[in-house]
Amino acid sequence: MVTGFGSESIDLYVYWSLAPHVLDGDLYQVTSAHSPPDFPLPFTYPPFGALAFLPMTWLFWGAAQWTFRALSVLCLYWLVRVTLRSTAPAWTPVWARRAFLWTALLLWMMPVFHTFEFGQVNLLLAACTLAALLTRRSHVAGAGIGLTAGVKLVPAISGLYLLATRRWSAAAWSATAFLASVGLGFLVDFQQAERYWFTLMGDPSRVGPIATAHNQSLRGALSRSLGHDVQLTWPWLVAAALSVVVALFALRAAVRAGEPLVGVLSVQFLGLLLSPISWDHHWVWVAPLLIWLVHGRLVTWARVTLLVSWCPVVFYDVIAFQLRRQPTIWTISRPGWLSAVGWAYPALALVTLVLVAVAVGKPRALPVLPKRVLVTQNS
Repeated sequence: MVTGFGSESIDLYVYWSLAPHVLDGDLYQVTSAHSPPDFPLPFTYPPFGALAFLPMTWLFWGAAQWTFRALSVLCLYWLVRVTLRSTAPAWTPVWARRAFLWTALLLWMMPVFHTFEFGQVNLLLAACTLAALLTRRSHVAGAGIGLTAGVKLVPAISGLYLLATRRWSAAAWSATAFLASVGLGFLVDFQQAERYWFTLMGDPSRVGPIATAHNQSLRGALSRSLGHDVQLTWPWLVAAALSVVVALFALRAAVRAGEPLVGVLSVQFLGLLLSPISWDHHWVWVAPLLIWLVHGRLVTWARVTLLVSWCPVVFYDVIAFQLRRQPTIWTISRPGWLSAVGWAYPALALVTLVLVAVAVGKPRALPVLPKRVLVTQNS
């Protein structure tokens, strides 16, 4: 099945072909030779991200593709296994079989499917993020989050979870590791790093068109609904403020209920909502959410509501449905019904946060995990 995924791998080709330019001084001037005709693909991550991808460039393209796919499958299985272990009363062969079954099923979830199709790093980053947040060791947790954010900025939202669970040492390590990754980029090429952090980082149009159906962030959904790029105007500010409030309530409820995994998901959903661009394949965090909805502790009516709402969206390609009907990837204005469909991921994320805040289970002791635990206290 994985052979059929990633037949184009256009994003992976960007990492593989452009990362070496970090050593040539023109990382942000070049574009991928395999770009689609309507949008040349540049390297959009920080300089440290290019440095992290360098080992992959030592492989031939075909070997790089297969290696990357294998790593992505392993990361998906690991996410499934950790999620199941957080809900299982005891890890038995039955739960081990369930882990394989869930992995096979989630390969067909659209954010995961598109991650393989485009050759994206979402599963690797999600696995690194969760691994960091699961360890007791503050320096490992903090360094993991900081370095992951150094590769791609969105995981930096995980620092909010460290603060909410009062892991001050881990939060400090996270900030230190992130600043170290930034500093390394400046050491390698000061001009390119300066250009990225002070010019390119604030330009989402370089990443892609804001209003295309692929963009499932608040800014993308609002822009499609209002017919223009809302940028940081009051519609976005109001929606962002409401999202932050709801996410914080969900995070507090999850921590109080002894459901740290749900707290992590709440923070990740907030990051996806607030990011200027959250492509549909960035929403791989829905995978552990679905597992928790089936096996975790949530009031039945909320569990059913979320499963019935999420499953049609993530197992039917709602994004492709919209792409076939939008005039171009650059056209913002569109019929009202099509704009409404474009709210699929952000709207369901907000509903999920609300229901977690009001219906997550009662506090309980955390499951005992060998070597790794879900931490909800100072460390």
